[in-house]
Amino acid sequence: MKALWPFLVVIMLVVLVFIGVKGLNLDILFGIIIPYVAAFIFMAGVISRVVQWGRSPVPFRIPTTCGQQKSLPWIRQNKLENPSNTLEVIGRMALDVLLFRSLFRNTQTELRDGPHLAHGSKKWLWLGALAFHWSFFIILIRHLRLFVEPVPAALNLISRLDGFLQVGAPVLYLSGIVLPAAATYLLIRRILEPRIRYISLPADYFPLFLIIGIAISGILMRYFTKVEVINLKAFMIGMFHFQPVIPSGAGSLFYIHLFLVSVLLAYFPFSKLMHMGGVFFSPARNMANNNRMQRHINPWDYPVKVHTYEEYEDDFRDKMRKAGIPVEKA
Repeated sequence: MKALWPFLVVIMLVVLVFIGVKGLNLDILFGIIIPYVAAFIFMAGVISRVVQWGRSPVPFRIPTTCGQQKSLPWIRQNKLENPSNTLEVIGRMALDVLLFRSLFRNTQTELRDGPHLAHGSKKWLWLGALAFHWSFFIILIRHLRLFVEPVPAALNLISRLDGFLQVGAPVLYLSGIVLPAAATYLLIRRILEPRIRYISLPADYFPLFLIIGIAISGILMRYFTKVEVINLKAFMIGMFHFQPVIPSGAGSLFYIHLFLVSVLLAYFPFSKLMHMGGVFFSPARNMANNNRMQRHINPWDYPVKVHTYEEYEDDFRDKMRKAGIPVEKA
C-alpha cells in the first residue's frame, strides 16, 4: 500500500492533465500558469531551506571519520577518511558527490546456513544510484539548449557524446535509456527487498514514480509523437523572457510532461530530494578534523563568570586551615 498510493497519485495527475487539456481546453493553465507557479515555489523553497541550514548553529567540529587522524609525524594519516585541512575536505566531498564514494563501501550482512553471519560487498545499489543521478544530470544539461540561442558549444558536445550510438532518427540518447532503467531498478529494489520495503514511506516512492513518468512521457514525445522542437524551443524561450506563447500543435503528451516536471519542481524543496544541496551543508562532511591541532571555541558561548581556585582559597583559607585542609598560600 505504501507504494500503491504514490503510483495512483501520479496516474491521477496524468489523467487530470489529459482531461484539463483535451476536455476543458485549459492549455494556458497547464502550459503557462502552473509552470510559473512551480518555478517560483522551487526557487523560494530552495532559498528558504539553504538560508535555514546556513543559520543553524554548528558549535563544535563533528566530522564523521573512520581513518587515522593527523597526529604524530611517524603515524600515517588517512587524508580522505580523516581530512585535516580544507583541501582534503574538498577532495573527500568531491569523491562523495561525484562518485558516491560512501555508497561504494556499502556492505550487506545476512544470516546464512550454519547458521553464520556473513558480510559482503554490495555494489548494485551504488551502480544504480550513480547511473540514476548522472543520467538525470546529463538530461538536465541537455535541456538547457531549449532556453538559449545560439546553443553553446559545450552543450552541443555533451549532446553528441550522449548520442554517440547514433541509432535511428532522432538520435537515441544514452541518458534517455539509463534514467528510466536506473529509476525502475531503485523502485523494484525498494519494493522487493523486505528490509528496505519495511522502512520505506510513500514519500520514498512518489519521486521515483514521478521521475519515471517524466522519463516515459519525454521518450514518447521524442521518439513516437515527434514534437516539433522549433516550436517547443520558441515556447521555452518565451517562458524564460516572460512572453509565453502556447506552441502550436502541442499534444497532450507535451502538457503531461510539462505538468509532471512542474509537480517535481514544486515538490523538490519539501522532500528528501533536497539532499542534493544538503550534502554541502552537512557539518559531518564539510568540516576538517583538526581538533588536536587547534582549539575550537563555541562562538555562541555566552560570557560566564568563573571562580578560580586561587579565589576560592582566598575566600575560605581560614576555614580550610581549621579543617586541616592543605592550602597553597601561607
